[in-house]
Amino acid sequence: MRWALPAALAAFFAIALMLLPGLVSSISGSGEAEVLRSIDAHGGSVTLSSIMQAGAFLLLAIPLVYLFRAARARSERVQPAVLAIVIAAPLLVAVGTVLYGQARQEAAENFVAGEAKPTISAKEAKEKCEGEKPVGACEKEKREDDAASNAVSDASLSTPAGILTFGGGLLFAIGLFYACLWAMRLGLLSRFWGSLGMALGIAILLGFVILAFDWFFYLGLLYLGFLPGGKPPAWEAGEAVPWQTPGERAAAELEGVEATEDGGAPEEGAERRKRKQRE
Repeated sequence: MRWALPAALAAFFAIALMLLPGLVSSISGSGEAEVLRSIDAHGGSVTLSSIMQAGAFLLLAIPLVYLFRAARARSERVQPAVLAIVIAAPLLVAVGTVLYGQARQEAAENFVAGEAKPTISAKEAKEKCEGEKPVGACEKEKREDDAASNAVSDASLSTPAGILTFGGGLLFAIGLFYACLWAMRLGLLSRFWGSLGMALGIAILLGFVILAFDWFFYLGLLYLGFLPGGKPPAWEAGEAVPWQTPGERAAAELEGVEATEDGGAPEEGAERRKRKQRE
């Protein structure tokens, strides 16, 4: 329980770091060519943004590790080896994010220096610009954007950055799915938020990182006990308190109603029913 506050703060800071680059970045442009020119002019902004995003992923490991350890403390069936995945995944994504930022800067330098060449021909560019005016400016923009895209893909750090971010994202999705699955089974997360967390693992892998903000914000509030209903019973009990299925809840409610009609406690009512059945 003593790690609840650090885990919650890490979740909140991670969200802030993920959002800040979009607010402070000086990079702009409607096409790939304009973006690379902007990166070349504001290289420091790209470096800062990539470092902030990397820090966000590193911080996300803390609330996730806390959730995993809480589940492990309540069931030996939770495999401790998966903890290595939970820790390694954000680290890989963080390194890949920094490398991708450096790759973009390398691509920007090569493009501005005129070293990147388009693979699309003037004829193909003209066909794509059919119906647009002025045609000449459109053709030039198409070829420049194609050259800029080639500069990014040809950058020396693009391949390792892509491998690390994809591999880390895959591991992050696996770790998040596994931690949420067991947290839900053991009663640490509600069925809704546990299922949402498992789905977010796939969403993050597909690149929809923004969707994880609400979930990790909820997780931070959960750790602090700031949710309207408080923490699920499993947190205070220190042991698994699985959620009842709809059938189990209906049976419990029915048993309570019948016990009330019999004028006794649920256990007494159940015992009376058993005696009647034996008679």
